[in-house]
Amino acid sequence: MSAQTMSRWIERILNEFPADLARLWIVADPDDVLLAEQILSSLRARGFEVLPFEDSVVFRAEYEERYRAVWDRSEDGPAKSLILQLRGNNINDLPWDYLRQARKVSLSLADLFPHLSYGVVRQIGAEYLSTLFDAQTKHISQSLGEALTKDFILTHIFRLGPHFISRPEELWTELLRLHYRSDGLPPILAMHAAQVLGEHSAFKELPIAELFSSKSKFLRMVQDAWFRYLAKRNVTGARTAEPTPPDFVPMMEVPFDHSEVGLIVHSMFLEGSLHPLVVQGLELDLPDWAKVGIVQDPYAIRNLIQEGIKNLLQTLPMLESSYRDWLQSSRQLGELIARFHRLDASLADGINDSVNDLLKTADEQLLAWLTKHYADLSSLPVAKAPVMVNHIPRFLSMRRNAGQTRIALLVFDGLAIDQWVHIREHLIKQSKQMIFDENACFAWLPTLTSISRQAIFSGLKPREFADTIETTASEPKLWSRFWADHGLLGNEVFYRKGIKRTEQLDELNSFLTNPSIKIAGMVVDTVDEIVHGAVLGKRGISNQIASWCESGFIDRLFALLRDKGFHIYLTADHGNVEAVGQGRPNQGVAPELRGERVRTYRNEALAMESAILSPNTYRLDIAGLPSDFKLLFAGNRTAFVHKGEQVVVHGGISVEELIVPFIKISYVS
Repeated sequence: MSAQTMSRWIERILNEFPADLARLWIVADPDDVLLAEQILSSLRARGFEVLPFEDSVVFRAEYEERYRAVWDRSEDGPAKSLILQLRGNNINDLPWDYLRQARKVSLSLADLFPHLSYGVVRQIGAEYLSTLFDAQTKHISQSLGEALTKDFILTHIFRLGPHFISRPEELWTELLRLHYRSDGLPPILAMHAAQVLGEHSAFKELPIAELFSSKSKFLRMVQDAWFRYLAKRNVTGARTAEPTPPDFVPMMEVPFDHSEVGLIVHSMFLEGSLHPLVVQGLELDLPDWAKVGIVQDPYAIRNLIQEGIKNLLQTLPMLESSYRDWLQSSRQLGELIARFHRLDASLADGINDSVNDLLKTADEQLLAWLTKHYADLSSLPVAKAPVMVNHIPRFLSMRRNAGQTRIALLVFDGLAIDQWVHIREHLIKQSKQMIFDENACFAWLPTLTSISRQAIFSGLKPREFADTIETTASEPKLWSRFWADHGLLGNEVFYRKGIKRTEQLDELNSFLTNPSIKIAGMVVDTVDEIVHGAVLGKRGISNQIASWCESGFIDRLFALLRDKGFHIYLTADHGNVEAVGQGRPNQGVAPELRGERVRTYRNEALAMESAILSPNTYRLDIAGLPSDFKLLFAGNRTAFVHKGEQVVVHGGISVEELIVPFIKISYVS
């Protein structure tokens, strides 16, 4: 997206907010226009902070303590102006003192896109609105109906013309291109594409809507088609990370030999979206591009990882990238790290420096990006998926309202995305009926359990549970309070932590048999225990996780929840990273929280002194933390432990620590 295209959309919204016109603004924003990532960032650059109005008590406390009291002293405070964003049109329901003070604005997609069908535009996602606004300005002079609006969006936003697709190679090229660069079409557009393409006899038997909308299912179909493509050429072997497909995966014929199809498939193997076939000593008559999809000798996976490193280095997000780009890169990085840890140690040694260089570059670019954009993440919409871990309860509440009457949230304490990859591959082998809708979200900084895990179970920013920020003891109360605010009774909400052994599952089963339970929140501690006891680094952890999977605990836990009718979601409060000790800060006064990758202080002078005494550190102010919470992070991939000690830890800022899995687990009978 060009700066010019971006600026048209942003300028249109910013024109509603002249600088220095008011301290407090109220915006009726039923479509969450203000909560688009670029809009939030641009408003912040002009001195505005946007605060969604979700709870009158929480908002009043925030407004009175952090803004109004400071403004009354003629100081700027956290921002020069505060925008109360109301997700609705009825401004008059707000407290009268806000209405008396504030300047009022109304924003609606119906007004911003007057020539397009409002019912369609509001379902496509905020990330596409800037490009759509530009396309509307350039190409539309009269109103379009619903069908023409869908065609217009498919053409100008997704570069997809279903009316012009008539041959299989054209369809598969478009599908692969779509899923390589994004997670698929919004459902309303996928259904429209299916209706158009269903008119062609060549496509009548294909699940077109599913192919366009579900990346996870699409990749399973392509993966199976790849193995069958090889089998037809008498290339057989062992499937890596993918078992024989279950019956519910349709057997698609993908035209891999088509040049454009082959080019995109080659890239998908490099990034880890597709898995190669292990073959032994065969003379293969395959085109060069296809050889990335097979492993002929022990060095082939290593070479595949090396190619993946080069590919990922070229596509790492930059300073103005979207948070979605970081979530996508974190998943690609997780796949690559998981592959790396499955290599024999002797082979891994040869590319260890390349992996470390990639991780160092990713961490540096992430830190620069966070410095500018992290403050906006907690305000982003959650309807499609949670962006931060404190969004998860609100997202699950929306799922309940959409018909998922029983929901189980599993928090695998300390699980990094690369370790989720190991668990996923085990689960796929054990149960062909299991499918995964894989996403990711940001943990809270600092990535400490008492902060990020409480954010998960409370749905709050850490500033809003400041009194308990140093302990997890209040999680049951916070979990129950959130769901009470969303209409559930105390006996309908379940919480349990310390789940780690198979013998605990019988007791868990007895609780969850109770039909009154609608929401279950559970903490699985095993990964965190493995991490804190690790002596062989993340490679050793991957082996221990494999052994844990073989115990059958995870399979039984998921089966128990499935049998009780729960919709299953899995996430983590933080990940983990390999680090080397730089020594402990020499302080006369201990910090409040002593993480291996971060120290927190309630005293600014002490935090500054510690930074001076520990040169390989950095300070960072994190929006959403208590105002007296001062942070000191260990620099690079180091930790506040004995100098030279090799550890696996968390608390700091790296892709592996900060971006965690968010997975919907489903079964197909």
